[in-house]
Amino acid sequence: MSEEKIPLLVICGPTASGKTDTAAELALRYGGEVVSADSMQIYKGLCICTAKPTPGEMRGVPHHMIDFLEPWEDFSVAEYVKTASDVIRDIHARGKLPVLAGGTGLYINSLIDNISFEHIPEDPSLRKSLEDEAREMGKEHMHKRLADIDPQAAAAIHPNNLIRVIRAIEMRELSGRTADENRLMSREKSSPYDLCMIGLTCFDRQVLYDRIDRRVDRMIEAGLVDEVRRVYESGKTATAFNAIGYKEMLPFLRGERSLEETIVIIKRETRHYAKRQLTWFRRDVRISWVDTAECEQFDRIIKNCMNIVAKSKIMCYNKTE
Repeated sequence: MSEEKIPLLVICGPTASGKTDTAAELALRYGGEVVSADSMQIYKGLCICTAKPTPGEMRGVPHHMIDFLEPWEDFSVAEYVKTASDVIRDIHARGKLPVLAGGTGLYINSLIDNISFEHIPEDPSLRKSLEDEAREMGKEHMHKRLADIDPQAAAAIHPNNLIRVIRAIEMRELSGRTADENRLMSREKSSPYDLCMIGLTCFDRQVLYDRIDRRVDRMIEAGLVDEVRRVYESGKTATAFNAIGYKEMLPFLRGERSLEETIVIIKRETRHYAKRQLTWFRRDVRISWVDTAECEQFDRIIKNCMNIVAKSKIMCYNKTE
């Protein structure tokens, strides 16, 4: 007898597209709980820069996979898939609808496609060689090297995230296959989920970029500089500084760059990240897109999302009008 599939509502898209508010509202409408799919919000203390949802933004909805690791700890995609899968099963077992929300495409696709990581090759000597090369040549060089051999993986991984850049190069060198090809070969079982995937974006790209700029300004006003300084002065920053906004702030903290120049760079890097997110998500034909630039009123965005849910196969709970 085949195992019953778990209904899963996925809210994805680029940064500043409105995923946090939309996921919380839909969870309220359908009696759900939110599971974060953000590779940086898992870390404690990184609140402003990662746009971690505040208690007010959560609106009483339980949020999972947020704020549970120290900033210096590593957390692999395989660990995310295992932990998030357990959380989703528990939410479903309690009669609630799991709502997976975030912008880390690798996390989302590895989870919903039931990717197994047991047979992905590793070679410590090759990894050490790549780490030595990174120390000598820099992160941008390594990201360019990855882009040359696996452009889709490079589009999904920020240049700051050297650990994942090196791992992706290692996988390509050892297996002869791209990360996507390795994931396809690692689908040992079908997906355990009945999916409804909603992508939030602005079809007018300039609207999205303006939102990003305003978000960065709000982060500065909210105390981003002090937050980065606290993490930096802790001396344990290897993982935390993969987040956009942290690494770019270091020259300012060292007196090498003005705050105004730093803000411009953070905005630029965030826009580039949004472009990479869109490149990743637009490949997935399962996603139904909602243009949040066209329907600026939040109620209309929610109505459009609910229309998509109504046409899907997922089971919804405690729907309110």
